[in-house]
Amino acid sequence: MQVIYPPKPHFRLGQLAAHVVVALIALVVIGGATRVMEAGLACPDWPLCYGSLLPGRQMNLQVFLEWFHRLDAFFVGVVLIAQFVLSLRWAKTLPKWLPWTYGFLTLLVAFQGFLGALTVLQLLPSLIVIAHLAVAFTLVAIMSGVTQQLLNPGKSIFPLWLQSIGFLSLFSVVAQSLLGSRVATSWAAQRCLVFGDSCNLLALHRTSAIPVSFLVILFVIVSSFQRDVFAKQWPYLLTIVFLIILQIFLGVFSIHLNMSQPSLIVGHQLIACLLVAVISALNFKGRGLDESSQSFFLNQSTLEACHG
Repeated sequence: MQVIYPPKPHFRLGQLAAHVVVALIALVVIGGATRVMEAGLACPDWPLCYGSLLPGRQMNLQVFLEWFHRLDAFFVGVVLIAQFVLSLRWAKTLPKWLPWTYGFLTLLVAFQGFLGALTVLQLLPSLIVIAHLAVAFTLVAIMSGVTQQLLNPGKSIFPLWLQSIGFLSLFSVVAQSLLGSRVATSWAAQRCLVFGDSCNLLALHRTSAIPVSFLVILFVIVSSFQRDVFAKQWPYLLTIVFLIILQIFLGVFSIHLNMSQPSLIVGHQLIACLLVAVISALNFKGRGLDESSQSFFLNQSTLEACHG
């Protein structure tokens, strides 16, 4: 059986981009764990940690979380720069927008590093922490979309009006996540649940979750009725529904347990990041290439060997 793949530069960059998406999601989750474990200032200096690349005597769980968060960020930055260089080298065979996009992503990662430095040097100000998370979600969304355009190039699988609903769903999930970050960094949930103070912000986050969930589910339902979309994209659509349901349960249980379980809070942020990645991937997914394009072919045995 022959499988049609995009041209080799697309395919190689697409595979690398997919790994970067995973690294970015891990970066967001580790950042969330760092905040929940109150480890944001575990390394008092920046970019080193206690004046060294690998702190030895000071190493504990909190220091490890902050140190590994920085290490993952450094890895993402290096790989993005490598992709930018490759996109320039293969510019003749790649879409014209790709080098510009990688250039923008490289600048965005540099800005993210600057925000990361400010969170340490300015002692974790709430607005900077939120901006740090906003840039992280932006990186996840763009890289997920770039991955799909490289591995599944071509016109979007959705008509423009439905793609607009998809982007609106994506932005609403990001906005809801940033509102949740505001709740967390201002300790509004704990203050409300324990002292009955600052409940307006928590109530806003809980109330706004309803229209956001409705909008995402509406996007999935309408997409399912599009010709050939459900038959080919049902894993994406069902994943989005599963993530929305799981996100609601995690939020409810976190509040019910008075925000005392770090694993639930970190899981809540993980699901939000996965929603951003999956919705963005579905919105940018192309219809693919036909046999007349500059594709290359792999037979089934070759594909299995590569996978193994």
